[in-house]
Amino acid sequence: MRSDNFRTKFIINPYSANGSTREAWSRIQEILRRDLEKIDFSFTVAADHATTLSRQALHKGYEMIVAVGGDGTVNEVINGFFESGSLINPNAVLGMVPRGTGCDFVKTLGISRDTAAVSKILCGRTVKKCDVGHFTCSDGRGGNLERYFINIADFGIGGETVERVNRTTKVFGGFVSFLYGAVSTLLTYKSKRVKVQVDETFAEEMLINNVVIANGQYFGGGMWVAPKARVDDGLFDILIIKHTSRIQSLTSIPKLYKGTHVNHPSVTYMRGKTVTAESSDVVLLDVEGEQVGRLPARFDIVPAAINVKIGEDHERLRIS
Repeated sequence: MRSDNFRTKFIINPYSANGSTREAWSRIQEILRRDLEKIDFSFTVAADHATTLSRQALHKGYEMIVAVGGDGTVNEVINGFFESGSLINPNAVLGMVPRGTGCDFVKTLGISRDTAAVSKILCGRTVKKCDVGHFTCSDGRGGNLERYFINIADFGIGGETVERVNRTTKVFGGFVSFLYGAVSTLLTYKSKRVKVQVDETFAEEMLINNVVIANGQYFGGGMWVAPKARVDDGLFDILIIKHTSRIQSLTSIPKLYKGTHVNHPSVTYMRGKTVTAESSDVVLLDVEGEQVGRLPARFDIVPAAINVKIGEDHERLRIS
């Protein structure tokens, strides 16, 4: 055990990993206790509860909040770092124990899903400054939503896909669940007419299949959607995937996992700090694997906003 660790709070989504995390937590604790002096933890009981628990823990003086779950749990915890538009503690640290369907953000950072390896990463005080995204959108009921994200947001077919995936069982894991969701959604999806603006450099109204606003590189259970994205460059990587036929879309799915889709003529790839989008169609948003809200929406990058816990070995990796 080490004495130079952060004062840590674990926030556990017991429903993550297709509901297996609650039962697995005792085993996970045993592994964590090999490296950490004390395990303070709370289980979530409802949607957005992780945000409340994260915020409460930071007000109580915890230095690191560890999300135990998938990308959706990480998203909720990140939102708890903010209150009234500002960070509660700019020095606070995000840690992660990946337990979820996708767990895509950790892929960009090169963090293993092996609990013993993650336990080592949580030791010490080596962190990486990461950008986050801030967005506002319609809640579909006449109001607005305002939230933060650290990995990827998208709208179009992505929003409809995660809505379908989250209505079904995820027992077969992230890859199969999201692949099934993507293929089945493609069979019925109708392209949306959307006006997209990026900074002051791009503005166009077009038929789109999907628009991706990326801080990390992966989404959808391992799709390498933004292979050039960096978590600390102060910019989004933005992919506009214009309307293509169903056959073209279906045959392009393998390219999404390899990152070669960026060379397709229907894909526009750019970088920017602000993205706005509006449409007369109903266009759903996907944020960190959860369907939240719809257009109109605005996305802004918040540079170097969050300290993310990485291990000493990971500091030497090229993850920026």
